[in-house]
Amino acid sequence: MDALRPRQDPERIGTYALLARLGAGGMGMVYLGRSPGGRLVAIKVIKDEIADHPEALTRFRREAETVRAVRSAYTANLIDASLSAPPYWLATEYVAGPTLSHAVRERGAFPADTCRRLFAALAEGLASVHGYGVTHRDLKPQNVILSPQGPQLIDFGIAKGAADTALTQTGLASGTPGFTAPEVLMSNQVGPAADVFALGATIAFAATGRAPFGAGAMDAVSYRAAHGEIDVAGVEPGLAALIQACVAKDPAARPGAAEVIAACGVNSALVEDPFYRPLVSLGDAVPAYATQEAPALLHDLPTAAAGGPAQPATYVPTTLATPGKRRTTPWLAAAAAAVVLGLVGAGLVWWLPGDDGGAQAKGKPGPSQSKPATSASPGPLPSADTSGGDAKPVGTPGYIEQTNPSRDYWNAQSKTCGLPAEERLGPNLSTYEVSELGSDEHKEVLKGKLKVGFMLKSYAQGEVKAPYYVSIVVKPPHAIDPDTGAPSAGVLQQNLDLGYASKPVDMFAKGLGQWVEFTYPDDFTETVMGKPHPAIDVSKDPGDWTLLVEHVQAPKQYASIVCAGFKVG
Repeated sequence: MDALRPRQDPERIGTYALLARLGAGGMGMVYLGRSPGGRLVAIKVIKDEIADHPEALTRFRREAETVRAVRSAYTANLIDASLSAPPYWLATEYVAGPTLSHAVRERGAFPADTCRRLFAALAEGLASVHGYGVTHRDLKPQNVILSPQGPQLIDFGIAKGAADTALTQTGLASGTPGFTAPEVLMSNQVGPAADVFALGATIAFAATGRAPFGAGAMDAVSYRAAHGEIDVAGVEPGLAALIQACVAKDPAARPGAAEVIAACGVNSALVEDPFYRPLVSLGDAVPAYATQEAPALLHDLPTAAAGGPAQPATYVPTTLATPGKRRTTPWLAAAAAAVVLGLVGAGLVWWLPGDDGGAQAKGKPGPSQSKPATSASPGPLPSADTSGGDAKPVGTPGYIEQTNPSRDYWNAQSKTCGLPAEERLGPNLSTYEVSELGSDEHKEVLKGKLKVGFMLKSYAQGEVKAPYYVSIVVKPPHAIDPDTGAPSAGVLQQNLDLGYASKPVDMFAKGLGQWVEFTYPDDFTETVMGKPHPAIDVSKDPGDWTLLVEHVQAPKQYASIVCAGFKVG
């Protein structure tokens, strides 16, 4: 749970006062809110910049209908929603407690008896959901909250009813690598058996404290889930056998939820388990100001100044709230990511983590400014402050690491990115370049070593705040196996990895109006679980490469300000 951020977060949504951030992800933000009567709720708000995307709205409305339809002791009930006009949001019961992922991170692997009780409880929850004709499709440790009443299933953002049509893009399966069943990965066949596969993988994580099919590139993890064996080394044999049965490659060979419950043979409640009971205290406490006087009601909010843009009567300007203060700065969404992502964070009701790295500052403009070998896709909204408001980097970020699947792709034919940049700098405040090292000749198709540069122009002073750390990311068309340096022979067709990143550089330290340049692949690495892997030569993966410029707050907190690309032949 994090504090609200200046110039990014609204003061209230509908009649609900917002108290804190619970988490963020592809479709938007989840907040802790309070009703006028004092009830705590979790509010999921879809991002402004993807609200016009028909598929995003369809998914969001489907999620609301799914949560409304499923009434279970293992899910949070829908309380309220606004789905007819922006801002689009829905509110559910707030469930206190840590996620399973957080609990394992803090306390380590669970004892076998606790795992059996958790296994049975989650299987019972799935059976309840399946009874409504719904499959969850994204069960994983981050989507299980360990509450004082027992485990809760969260994030129905990609859940699917029996009569629903698929919304998945061609060649891209829904779900999370390592927890998604082979039949979903290879042919998008979704059913209760796929949830049982995810259940087995989730319990394997709880029993070992390790990723069930290993770590690494997402494509490689999915390949191991489809063709390899699950990691149950050191797990009590009976429990290991049940896990292995749940993750059988053939969905028909997996036990049903009722069979899993029977096989666990539990004779006491999970909430009475001596290991489980202390875990519920690991969840974030509700902020102290949640009990203070509520902010002014909607009609008490300040009126926009004359000449300002008029808003529809049903639209509440999304403005910042800090304890005891109100501001009227419009909420400019900070990140636009793929619409199929869930929201991530601990305790959610949806699931939504001074070295210059070889850079050289130069006082002259880079080559080929008039004819760059790249084409950018600008972000959707102008912003007077893209530095994250009052947020400041903690120390100097030495690297960036992927936290969510990356669906930023540049297309050479259209010369556009599939997604806009997540933060928008003012017009013409920055420029970038990609060219072959040692050559000033403009080329449509590149090869060999590359010079990659970025410049924040001098008149950006005042538009952004120091320090302003930037990392350049170069992303191949396909996921790369870090062990072989070759494209992974995985089952997914798109590269979901972040790509290879330069070390972050403070643009103010280098001097605004100065080029910061890197050599690819020499100055680029991919960091996985804190371990750097060297970048590959572009010749190993010909095709459309994506170039991102990331504004970096911390190793796992960054947002793109440029999405561009180049073609490798």
